[in-house]
Amino acid sequence: MKPHYKLETFEGPLDLLLHLIDKSEIDIYNIPISEITEQYMEVLAAMQELELEVTSEFLVMAATLLAIKSHMLLPKPPPLELEDDFYDDENYDPRAELVQKLLEYRKYKAIAEELRDKELARSLVYTREPEDLTPFVREVEVNPVEGLDIADLVIAFQRALRKAKSRSTVAKIRRDEVSVKERMREVLTLLVDRGGKVLFSRLFDHSAEREEIVVTFLALLELMKTKRIVCFQNRLFDDIVIQAKEEGAAVELPSDEIGY
Repeated sequence: MKPHYKLETFEGPLDLLLHLIDKSEIDIYNIPISEITEQYMEVLAAMQELELEVTSEFLVMAATLLAIKSHMLLPKPPPLELEDDFYDDENYDPRAELVQKLLEYRKYKAIAEELRDKELARSLVYTREPEDLTPFVREVEVNPVEGLDIADLVIAFQRALRKAKSRSTVAKIRRDEVSVKERMREVLTLLVDRGGKVLFSRLFDHSAEREEIVVTFLALLELMKTKRIVCFQNRLFDDIVIQAKEEGAAVELPSDEIGY
């Protein structure tokens, strides 16, 4: 009674051979070529009976198996006596090349199956294009005196007071009262003339009095509060640098902004 085969889809003759070897639990390094050839030919015959298309590569493999089977059935020729023994016919196995091809095919087939599993797992993951989340970012207000400690302003204020106290006034004719708003306008004008930067010590001349220093100090605080200037130090205990901001470069001030 002929065995019945459930025909599967094979990607080539090597795939069919591996299927027969695994099914029969045969050692791939010691293939019983007669048994495998018989099973292979039975599968081809079953495919032809079902009028399935048998490609030329399956027929080439069938011819190769028959050739190997014939070679193994033939008696071994006597060894050749050569001066240089570079070919030992006794150790030659006609199945070696076929075994090498089957091993390589099994390796690449295993890799292909692993990649197919990864592809299936990746296809279950849903991805979407990144969106612009800038509108949801919380806007942090910039501190106009960031990096400048209150002690630095106090030291600069005390230094200016000491300079004013050490000066000797020869004569005092009259006192000009300067408002904070007017002093703010003068500081902005000076920044425009100096290219947007000026040192704190450059805001006073040798005749500056206590009232002018206090008004200047208040004007600087108001300008920092309204974000027209920023103050910073390049090094510790260095002179304070006053820099105009782009949006605060205008000299004119709103009439109702500062009233003293």
